[in-house]
Amino acid sequence: MGVFKNLRYDIHAIMDRDPAARNPVEVFLLYSGLHAIIYHRIASWFYRHHMKFIARWVSQTGRFFTGIEIHPAAKIGRGVFIDHGMGVVIGETAVVGDNCTIYQGSTLGGTGKHHGKRHPTLGNNVMVGAGSKILGPFTVGDNVKIAAGAVVLDEIPANSTCAGVPARVVKQNNQRVCEDLDQIHIPDPVSMEFCKLSMRMDELAKQLDALKGDKKNENI
Repeated sequence: MGVFKNLRYDIHAIMDRDPAARNPVEVFLLYSGLHAIIYHRIASWFYRHHMKFIARWVSQTGRFFTGIEIHPAAKIGRGVFIDHGMGVVIGETAVVGDNCTIYQGSTLGGTGKHHGKRHPTLGNNVMVGAGSKILGPFTVGDNVKIAAGAVVLDEIPANSTCAGVPARVVKQNNQRVCEDLDQIHIPDPVSMEFCKLSMRMDELAKQLDALKGDKKNENI
């Protein structure tokens, strides 16, 4: 009964958060994010009962049909909504709390090959924007919002909004903690590198001219 109770909870969570969801039957039959969660729960059961090959087989089958990869050992809470979902990756030691929303292209990954805890832990009610990368064995607090395309490499406190590469907290407890991120008046890194190369070439050219002059004086 617990399985069906969790499934019903997941469906209602999607209905509450997705304005495009018209009825529970449609969600159950057509939402790949829900299908990925179902595959994961089956794979997780096999994994916890030491049938790891079957667990990975179920997991990879789910990846094939949904485009969402969740390691069987990852811990996923209730009411997790993976919206659209294509390209979402959740690593082995990742933990996702209850009622989180994860958008397409997001990664909950590690940063190295060491063993043990190497993936992030998300608290409850976390929103992970499209294309975000959360990398490392740290905690993202409850009620955190991560902007699309952010790269999170450090712990984020609860009730915060973070954005940028690398991500930084821009709002906490509904209070802005830094100036607005200027997405227009920012330096062009390619232009800056060309400028550095041009200056370096001018410097080398002057040194070469000086060496040629010294050699000519020696010949005289």
